[in-house]
Amino acid sequence: MQKVKISGGGRCNVTHSCGDIGEFAKNYPRGQKELLGAFYKFSPEDTISWFTQNGVFLKTESDGRVFPVSNNSQTIIDCLLKNTLDKGIEIKKCFEVSSFEYAEYWKICSDNEIIYSEKLLICSGGNKNFMNTIEQNTNHAIVSPIPSLFSFLSNDEVLKNLEGITLENVLLTIADEKISSTGAMLVTHKGISGPAVLKLSSIAARLLYEKNYNFSLCINWAASISKNQILELLILHKKNHGSKVLQNLGIGIPLRIWKNILNCYFYDIANKKISEVKDKTLENIAEFVFLTKIIITGKSTNKDEFVTSGGVSLSEIDFKTFQSKIHKNLYFAGEVLNIDAFTGGYNFQAAWTGGYLAAQSILENYK
Repeated sequence: MQKVKISGGGRCNVTHSCGDIGEFAKNYPRGQKELLGAFYKFSPEDTISWFTQNGVFLKTESDGRVFPVSNNSQTIIDCLLKNTLDKGIEIKKCFEVSSFEYAEYWKICSDNEIIYSEKLLICSGGNKNFMNTIEQNTNHAIVSPIPSLFSFLSNDEVLKNLEGITLENVLLTIADEKISSTGAMLVTHKGISGPAVLKLSSIAARLLYEKNYNFSLCINWAASISKNQILELLILHKKNHGSKVLQNLGIGIPLRIWKNILNCYFYDIANKKISEVKDKTLENIAEFVFLTKIIITGKSTNKDEFVTSGGVSLSEIDFKTFQSKIHKNLYFAGEVLNIDAFTGGYNFQAAWTGGYLAAQSILENYK
């Protein structure tokens, strides 16, 4: 429940509003193909209906994220715990699983207690140590868990004194790679964050891990307009406002960013009148606005909330039921699988869907 408690800044981003299941599934860099059919069986709308029927009123925000009306994750936790207790399900606390094996039943061992069960559903999240336990006790292949959904650290000069600035639409591309993302970006006191950054960190999780989070990042500060449009605007300024100082002109990006670009890369002309700047130089400036390369020196280290990329190999799971293809009566759901998604409630939806279909399969066998 700890991730539920802290998700969405303590509000709990339950799921994401869904218009089309196919489009929804594209938000999963790992698991898109496998989850597509599962989402048709238990969709985001089914999640919303379930919580509503159980007394939790939800709201959909302008960006599609779904939260409880209370804006408090405890509302979701209380709902889940109440349903568990109402159905007579026992919650065992302080029971650390050391091993488990199957004969006629699953034998689940802790240091001082043994539990026997006909069925076993593992929802242990991305805990790397427990992944080793799964691998040792089930022979399931494990894709080593690594971080996903993180901010980038950078002390690049072009970001100096820009903390707090938000850009609504940037294009971020990993230098020398065909991996990019678009969306909003926030400049922080340690580097950059926001949806575009988090999305890129998810898409490129493995690559960035291999690079030890040290790489060059290309920023297009104004992804909604082309390089030629930027140049045309500068030339128009030169024609109509020739007496104005170059760094005081507006070109559709925050003025502080514009000044930083000029003072970092064109410091000798930043304070000149635009009429004194050659068209070729204006073309070079447009190029830098369109593509500024900065150095990323690491990732954020928020260990409480990050999502992991990695887990039980998807080829070994039947996604109609989330049952293991290797062991009968063994199920997996949530982040323990090699499934992860962009920020916005998608990771929780994968967990709700997997948990629901696994539970339905388990119940079906008892009818």
